[in-house]
Amino acid sequence: MSDTQTPGPGTKLDLRTLTYVAYGLYALGFLSSGFLGIATLASVVLMYLKRADVAGTVYAAHFDWLLRTFWWALLWMAISALAVYIFIGWIGLAATVVWVLYRLIKGLLALLEGNAPTHYA
Repeated sequence: MSDTQTPGPGTKLDLRTLTYVAYGLYALGFLSSGFLGIATLASVVLMYLKRADVAGTVYAAHFDWLLRTFWWALLWMAISALAVYIFIGWIGLAATVVWVLYRLIKGLLALLEGNAPTHYA
């Protein structure tokens, strides 16, 4: 399913570029190990602000994919951080990092192909 929208009059960014920006900001915050965590937060804010604009397109699935990744990762990072005190949290932190990296790569590859990210393929 390919939905390549071009910018209309008065539109500065097309939806595909906006989705790349969201992935880029998210990845920047993630790959900097939280040092540039504000970039990830900026990505989340951007996706919530532009969610109505991408509704009904393939890009809506990418926004949902990244937002779910963010909220689940935040939950598992918090649980793992608490579990560090009983010396098993490091496993949860490592697993969460690998999972987020997997979802970033899978989502970006789907975006490059013009498809929505899928959970099972």
